[in-house]
Amino acid sequence: MHPLELFKYCPKCGSHRFEIHNEKSKKCADCGFTYYFNSSAATVAFILNHRNELLVCRRGKEPAKGTLDLSGGFIDMYETGEEGVAREVKEETGLTVTEAKYLFSLPNTYLYSGFLVHTLDQFFLCTVADDSHLKAMDDVADSFWMPLDRINPDEFGLDSVRKGITLFLDLYKHHKA
Repeated sequence: MHPLELFKYCPKCGSHRFEIHNEKSKKCADCGFTYYFNSSAATVAFILNHRNELLVCRRGKEPAKGTLDLSGGFIDMYETGEEGVAREVKEETGLTVTEAKYLFSLPNTYLYSGFLVHTLDQFFLCTVADDSHLKAMDDVADSFWMPLDRINPDEFGLDSVRKGITLFLDLYKHHKA
């Protein structure tokens, strides 16, 4: 089912004549308002410690509860990608991001409360102030440092994170060569 099917009434005037306009929008036949269904912005953090180990989290909630993940989440309104990734890292691990360098983005879908959210996941290489005081908080069940040669993308539960890990490891190998 297309996510727009869940929107039955015009959010501007409340009309039930809120009809499909095209593959990514609905238009109200009464007031003319058009709603475009766009991707939500999200972040993902690659954080390496002083031993070149990657910060890995275990998901504490659905979707993909119990699988591996990287710290990150949705960007709030009026927040930059860099601010969003720093806030998410702080909320989930207690670590303070001092630098966030944009690497790449990948489209994703995320099932939240039965609603399929389309996201554009922005991946950042983050530096933290002190990597020794790691805590699992918010929706993270566990967080730990993993050597890069032990990272298996298939153990990560979200599609874009699996793809992002694969790209990151490939970039990292070519950068070191």
